[in-house]
Amino acid sequence: MLGTILIVLLVLMLLGAVGTLPTWSHSRSWGYFPSGGLGLLVIVLLIVLLVRPF
Repeated sequence: MLGTILIVLLVLMLLGAVGTLPTWSHSRSWGYFPSGGLGLLVIVLLIVLLVRPF
């Protein structure tokens, strides 16, 4: 149970860190797609880890 809570906190901290990264001039036209796609991948992996049988 404690491990699950720590994983969730780690994911939230990583997502917060992605939001604070600087915006580079070559990637301004990309919009939110790269970080949104990464966030979606992390959420899917988290759900798979939490749902799998022990």
